[in-house]
Amino acid sequence: MSGGKGGPAVPYRDVHETAWWRADVLYQIYPRSFQDTNGDGIGDLEGIRRRLDHLVSLGVDAIWISPIFASPMADFGYDVSDYRAIDPIFGTMEDFDRLLDEAHRNGLKVILDYVPNHTSDEHPWFIESRASRRSAKRDWYVWRDARADGGPSTNWQSEFGGSAWTFDDATGQFYYHA
Repeated sequence: MSGGKGGPAVPYRDVHETAWWRADVLYQIYPRSFQDTNGDGIGDLEGIRRRLDHLVSLGVDAIWISPIFASPMADFGYDVSDYRAIDPIFGTMEDFDRLLDEAHRNGLKVILDYVPNHTSDEHPWFIESRASRRSAKRDWYVWRDARADGGPSTNWQSEFGGSAWTFDDATGQFYYHA
């Protein structure tokens, strides 16, 4: 196959050979506001499960679920404290298993918003990191000494307002958070 005008050939690619994530219809679900089934004002996994038929009827092939892991929720779930647990505001691991099973029965793929480069200050990795300047996990986070005037090393602002740096009394350094 010629690419014309001396350019490289562009091979024919059958649509059935296209990677699913390039061709499928994905629907992002922000669980907190999707559907509340227990009356607490916060959407939950059961609410997602109950709406799977509707999503299938819309032609959705995969659902992308924003963070549902255990979290203190200072960053709407992106500040994960335990990647192996479902946050109780969204339900239980059993609720997730039911959602996953039903999604698969409906032919839906499920993608979890897994953000390994963000954790809560309550996560065991961060707790170990802050335990000592010599911690094996110290460089898993951004730590900096204070400037001569005692302030943080930069003037960077947090997405939530205020400084992006917090001083840690235990080790006498600032840690970075967005």
